[in-house]
Amino acid sequence: MSSQQKPANRRRSSSVTSALKQIPLNQHTSKMTASEVQPLPKGKPRPSADGLPERYHSLGFKEDLRTGRWMLVPSSAFILMVLPILLWANQWILIDTGMMGPFTFNPFKYLLFPSNKLPNGKYTKGLGDFAFIAYYIVVWSFVRQFVTIYILRPLAKSLGIKGAKIMRFTEQGYAIFYFGIMGVAGILVMSQLPTWWYKTEYFFIDYPHKEMTWGLKTYYLVQAAYWCQQTIILALKIEKPRKDFNELVAHHAVTLWLIGWSYGISLTYIGVSVFVSMDVSDIFLALAKCVNYVSESASTPFFAVFVGVWTYFRHYLNLWILWGVYTQFDLIPYDQRATWRPLEDMWMVWWMKWQIFAPIFLLQCINLFWYFLIWRILFRIVFLKVAKDERSDDEDEDEEPPKTVEGADKAQ
Repeated sequence: MSSQQKPANRRRSSSVTSALKQIPLNQHTSKMTASEVQPLPKGKPRPSADGLPERYHSLGFKEDLRTGRWMLVPSSAFILMVLPILLWANQWILIDTGMMGPFTFNPFKYLLFPSNKLPNGKYTKGLGDFAFIAYYIVVWSFVRQFVTIYILRPLAKSLGIKGAKIMRFTEQGYAIFYFGIMGVAGILVMSQLPTWWYKTEYFFIDYPHKEMTWGLKTYYLVQAAYWCQQTIILALKIEKPRKDFNELVAHHAVTLWLIGWSYGISLTYIGVSVFVSMDVSDIFLALAKCVNYVSESASTPFFAVFVGVWTYFRHYLNLWILWGVYTQFDLIPYDQRATWRPLEDMWMVWWMKWQIFAPIFLLQCINLFWYFLIWRILFRIVFLKVAKDERSDDEDEDEEPPKTVEGADKAQ
């Protein structure tokens, strides 16, 4: 349809909106296709476009557990989250009352707390880490749905956001919540390490860094649990699949591989540095998007700050990390890089330098692509006076209330 044929009330997005739409975050929005539109049953009242989708309502705890819907229903996730706490506390009560021996093993501690504590108060990796990650997948499922449904959704409505923008606002709002917490946590953890602030030589000096503080180990495993939870949601299609479903699954799988690999071979110092560079910039991206959903004109200064933060964290710091890996790998003690013996936890032969360098470099390439899109759009607007956004039509379609909702809201 040509621009002359479009309704008069169909507006174009602002220049800031144009740039923000080009930059993906970890949360993505879906678009209803014609094949998903189904007629409402006769006699059934038409739900509001702002109403909570049916898939977020409980079918009963057992059914939620069987179908995986518990990951979307806060009440069911809460039961799963609280149950191990009650079982752990119950065993301590039984010990305190003398009904169990004072040294009785409590298996539930592996779910709630980091394991493999050393006599000096530090921690190492171990099999109990898998139980910890599994439990915190449940925790993040509850937190995500509780925050988005009971805090951010009412907030969006109070700010006058309507239609499909409500879901987008809650997704970006949760990104601010999560990355805000983990960004600050990452900076605090990093401040206790010799690598503060990006002293990259300490990635390799005194390697391997097998002993971790409580904060470092907890931070790393909680991040792993978050990314596992996000991947499960995608892989099992518990939520309605997005347009870029396959790409998202691949992205999350690679992220998990990088987290697991760095943790497994004691490269957590590098991992924390990468986490901080990514999480802090995501806070400002999500904030700019949320402000844009409320007021496009007010989002301009937020977008300007975001571009500055993105440039420093996603590019300058990441390139600094890459330079450190390239030039300082040989600071690893010779006896730790002389042989490849994985069963003895010795990994750092010469070619591992490129195994470390390659994924961080690929990450930087992706960031540079997004960075190029931002500046290309801004250049066209400022210098060529071309404000057209190729994706604005798609976004406008999403902003309109859906003609029917039942088919789109059914759980996959």
